Formats: sequence, structure tokens, C-alpha cells
Amino acid sequence: MGTLLSVKNLKVSYGGINAVKGIDLHVDQGELVALIGANGAGKSSSLKAIAGVLTPSAGEIRFSSRPTEKLPAYDLVQLGMGMVPEGRGVFKRMTILENLQMGAFLKKDAKAVQQKLEEVYSYFPRLKERLPQLAGTLSGGEQQMLAMGRAMMAEPQLLLLDEPSMGLSPIMVETIFDVIRNLSASGMTILLVEQNARLALQIANRAYVMESGLITLSGSGKELLEDSRVRTAYLGE
Repeated sequence: MGTLLSVKNLKVSYGGINAVKGIDLHVDQGELVALIGANGAGKSSSLKAIAGVLTPSAGEIRFSSRPTEKLPAYDLVQLGMGMVPEGRGVFKRMTILENLQMGAFLKKDAKAVQQKLEEVYSYFPRLKERLPQLAGTLSGGEQQMLAMGRAMMAEPQLLLLDEPSMGLSPIMVETIFDVIRNLSASGMTILLVEQNARLALQIANRAYVMESGLITLSGSGKELLEDSRVRTAYLGE
């Protein structure tokens, strides 16, 4: 498996704050890699820099072997990077179907778009039941499903998920994590930023722990689940 994403010495600063202080990480083709840590550790800032939403103050990001740290988000979508932002970011005055179609705006083949829609419905049958409904009237969990479905419509090589469980009921968190697990099993490469360390480590092939803008630990999901430092700091044990 080749390396799909490589990040070296990434630094992100804004508003006088050094949110990310020089981190290295990589994601190999087909891997599910989690980035865990407390609120304010720099996880989301790292993800936004990788996705082209924030411009790094230093460092190198390579996606599919090409440098991307200076590219804007829309170029990265064309290259095959899809992001589900924190807070979901659905188009609230558009229907579920329109939101999903927006995810496929780069695709010209109507038949291929329809096939992709059917695939998204197989992961999220609840969305198919209410396609004409306005996205703004959905529950938080349903909006999370829609945001993930919209990102999947672009058929990304790498899916970036920013805090997918935030603000959701326990049963909806379970549903969303089942989908992430299934997407990973189907071969999709995923970088997951998640505050719920236990859930993230249970499904991750590998993981990194971030504290105060730095990566302090890394290893397999299983290793970190069993690490006493992780158990004390993030698993409440």
C-alpha cells in the first residue's frame, strides 16, 4: 500500500495563536487513521490545513505524491479529497437530493451520478425516504448523514471527517460510526478527527494523539486503546 497523504512539520497559526506546532503524519491507501485529543489540541486546524481550508504557516503536505499545501480547497476536491466539516455544513434551504447532487457537481455523466446516489442510499436509507425534505429541517444526526453522503458523491480517494459524533445522540453516534467502519471495509481511505477517543480507536487501523498542537503518541488503534496514558487522559480510566 502506497502513502496517499504525507504531512511533514505542519504548522498552523491564526489570530496570533500557534494552533499546530509542527506535526508529521501519514495515511496509506486503504487505511483508517484517527487523530484524537482534547478540545483545542489542534486536530481540526490540522485537518482544515490538509483540506485547503486553512493555509499552513509552514510545512509540507503531499497528496497522491504532489505538494498541495498551497492549493485551495476546490482544487483538492478535484484531486480527490473530500471533507465532512465540523458542524456538518449542509445547504439548509436545499433538499436532501439537491445537497447530494451538489456533491457530484464535477461529474458530467448522469448515469454515474445516479449509480453513486443509489450507493449513498444503501449506506443511508433514511435519506432516501425523504429526498424532497429541506436539509435544514433534519435532525443533527440526519444532517451528519447528509454531509457524509454529499462528500461520498464526489468519490474521494481520501475522506476527511471532522468530529462526526459531535452533538449527536448515542444511538446516532453508533449509526454514524457503523457507516465509517463499513466505508473503511469497502476500501475507502479515511482520516478521522474525533473527540470520542474510545470509538475512534476501536475502528482505526492507526492513530495519533495530539496535545497542545503537537503529536505526542502514535500507534495502532489497539495499542493506543491499551496504553495507560491514553486510558487515563481520554478514556476516563
